[in-house]
Amino acid sequence: MSTPFPFTAVVGQDDLRLALLLNAVSPAVGGVLVRGEKGTAKSTAVRALSALLPEVDVVPGCRFSCDPAKPDPGCPDGPHEPGPGTSRPSRMVELPVGASEDRLVGALDIERALAEGVKAFEPGLLADAHRGILYVDEVNLLHDHLVDLLLDAAAMGASYVEREGVSVRHASKFLLVGTMNPEEGELRPQLLDRFGLTVEVAASREPDQRVEVVRRRLAYDDDPAGFAARWADEETAVRQRVVAARELLPSVRLGDGALRQIAATCAAFEVDGMRADIVMARTATALAAWAGRTDVLAEDVRQAALLALPHRRRRNPFDAPGLDEDKLDQTLEEFSGEGEDDPDPDGPGGGGGQPAPDDGSQGDSGGAAQPEAGEGGEPQAGGAGGGEQSAVRAAEPFRTKVLSVPGLGDGAAGRRSRARTEHGRTTGARRPRGALTKLHLAATVQAAAPHQRARGRSGPGSCCAGTICGRRRGRGARGTSCCSSSTPPGPWRPGSG
Repeated sequence: MSTPFPFTAVVGQDDLRLALLLNAVSPAVGGVLVRGEKGTAKSTAVRALSALLPEVDVVPGCRFSCDPAKPDPGCPDGPHEPGPGTSRPSRMVELPVGASEDRLVGALDIERALAEGVKAFEPGLLADAHRGILYVDEVNLLHDHLVDLLLDAAAMGASYVEREGVSVRHASKFLLVGTMNPEEGELRPQLLDRFGLTVEVAASREPDQRVEVVRRRLAYDDDPAGFAARWADEETAVRQRVVAARELLPSVRLGDGALRQIAATCAAFEVDGMRADIVMARTATALAAWAGRTDVLAEDVRQAALLALPHRRRRNPFDAPGLDEDKLDQTLEEFSGEGEDDPDPDGPGGGGGQPAPDDGSQGDSGGAAQPEAGEGGEPQAGGAGGGEQSAVRAAEPFRTKVLSVPGLGDGAAGRRSRARTEHGRTTGARRPRGALTKLHLAATVQAAAPHQRARGRSGPGSCCAGTICGRRRGRGARGTSCCSSSTPPGPWRPGSG
């Protein structure tokens, strides 16, 4: 597409536009991962970013975009003679999901090998993206072997090629931008950590905003050049602001208080490694430069945490993405450092967790000071309501109680247990001992048979007074099934009657 959609014409998506502009101000932030449902202008905004980037100076004729002020001593097209460079627009190189490995890193120049008989290297997409943007649409569907190559290049800032008898190393520092739909799968943790910032985007539910989106898109489709011309002034203003922020960036001071807040925030959310701390520091500095300030404020640290930590924090598989903003505000307030410089310990906002000077006798004054101490937050445990206990936070783990019923499940662990209940499967019979409390039919019949024979009773029902055998004979049972037969009674067996 010759005329891209203007960046400033994108409706809404404030977080997405801010994350992209911060990387334009400071490429050291490390790129952006844009997550969201389909049809939310993810690719449109990313493709429009290249028009806002300042032009870059390159060595004339260098295929690897070397900086004339600091040429790469190991450039395959070098060594470069000192001299003025030429300016060109910043490139945005797109990596297709189905690209091959040699197209990404480069390969042997077959044309020169056949025509001149020499081994020459043909650069790939990593060389084209040097000092520019490398955009991967549907990055979660990228093949694993390409992901490995991206990880190596992003980690070392250079691409190493060892193939077809060619050994080449060239610089490859690029701004990695990826878009993905979470419904199609997640990213590998190693590649996910390489993205400096992450943004969740969704379509607006406001009818007026959706109408404006449709109106602008239809106007762009009818006349792309004319639509871009109407937004030229806004595009120029944003481009000039990016240039001014880049010039101000080296003068921005990141104080010890802001660094302490950054470290405390990363520790509170249990992120892995130290990359999150470094990315947050660079993002907060870029935010201050974008706002035209030379000092990093607490609001810069908070915004940097919302952009740099959601994809790095440890979470359970079914937890929603994002950060707990209440926990973030509590951590920033605790390590703000404002209370250390406040000489008045009785001030309502100085102590935070310090108890009130009174013991609750002056409830009105204590209640009036409480909202000033924690604006928008939860009441402190040492506040006016001393008898009440603070509720347990939803994110804190707790130990569950084991529920058991006495008399059930007696047996070895991991095997079928024998249950002591009033009903169950008969496993045997024995004569009662002591006073009878319950009647077991099989044991009673077995115990009564010798006693009836001792009294001289014989015939049907002699063993059990007709309670069993009489009924069985009345139903046409066999004669040998009665315990009054000539066969002496034996031990009772299950199913014998």
